[in-house]
Amino acid sequence: MVIGIRPDRPVEAPEWYAGQPVERDGAMRLASRRTLLLVGGGAIVAAGVGAGAIEASRAPTRAMEPWSIAGSYGEIRRNALSWALLAPNPHNLQPWRAQLVGQDGVALFLDPERTLPQTDPFGRQITIGLGCFIDLMRMAAAESGFGVDLDFYPEGEAEQAPVVRAWFRPEAAQPDPLFRAAQTRRTSRAVYDPRPLPAEAVATLSGYGAVVSEPEAVANLRALAKEAWDIELATPRTWKESVDVLRFGARQIDASPDGLAVRGGFINLMAALGLVTREAQLPQGSTAWQSAMNSFNDAIASTPAFVVQVSEGNRRRDQLDAGARWLRLSLAATQLGLSLQPVSQALQEYPEMSGPYGRIHALYAEPGHTVQMLARIGFSPVVPPAPRWRLETKIVG
Repeated sequence: MVIGIRPDRPVEAPEWYAGQPVERDGAMRLASRRTLLLVGGGAIVAAGVGAGAIEASRAPTRAMEPWSIAGSYGEIRRNALSWALLAPNPHNLQPWRAQLVGQDGVALFLDPERTLPQTDPFGRQITIGLGCFIDLMRMAAAESGFGVDLDFYPEGEAEQAPVVRAWFRPEAAQPDPLFRAAQTRRTSRAVYDPRPLPAEAVATLSGYGAVVSEPEAVANLRALAKEAWDIELATPRTWKESVDVLRFGARQIDASPDGLAVRGGFINLMAALGLVTREAQLPQGSTAWQSAMNSFNDAIASTPAFVVQVSEGNRRRDQLDAGARWLRLSLAATQLGLSLQPVSQALQEYPEMSGPYGRIHALYAEPGHTVQMLARIGFSPVVPPAPRWRLETKIVG
């Protein structure tokens, strides 16, 4: 999200930085002129300072392992679950716990410690994330010919009850072509190339949601997304909710491979020296806070198109189905060489957001329907995968 320098530390660059070449990652640049650039707005930082200048330039290796070992567990349920771990989810909280049942079953639970009570007070977005997990598990099982029978909320919707019980059936499914993009799917918060989406891409993706590419409609959604972001940043409790899950540098990311990763050689060093802190993100009007606002606005301004996904209802099952649709949209976009970033602040259901929430529903939802996802879409620089906890940490019982 944001990089903040502790207010009691100087912001002058260290001596070894002066005159070093600057590495660039997309639209983000490391500041020259002997000052530190504060970068924010959800962008993943990958700035470096001179090849080999510091050991801290290493990547968070342990946090990336789940991406490379997915599907290597031998047993069908563990294999499918190891793929499902890679599913998109709000704030990368990974709010799932799985229990192996008998010889062919899995029970999936919500982890109540991994929710967003301020920005997602009714758990709608977290439930969408669970829907992504379930559908990616299904796709992964199908790669091995296994069908998955799903029993949703078999004990009701109490927090401690299973979200779904799944039963794996051999020789009951065919591979899903979308699954081929599971390992390369990314959420990109970078500035996008402003060129328009190809007509064939719009046609394909329209099967998963409404693609908004007409200039006036895009301009309206840019303004709406910016207003909603401003509200989230200006509301202390909602802004703090994001700041609390920031992970600065490879050490923090490897130690807690969830939340919003801020990484790169320079950031690793600053984090190791204690110069980058969460506390510096919080004060409204501070350099770090303003940087977050500016960076998001830059990304929104570059957006050539949006995707809006709407459901007829807003029950828990509707939200799980919305997650499956979001996953499929994400995989289809990846196969087309496109990137997505949810910009769903306007869909959040807390009082301060009621204005944008009402307007986006008036624009895109019939009475009684719910806008479940709003995302920017376009051509993005390559970004690394988000960190993940290993499967062993998510299996309970």
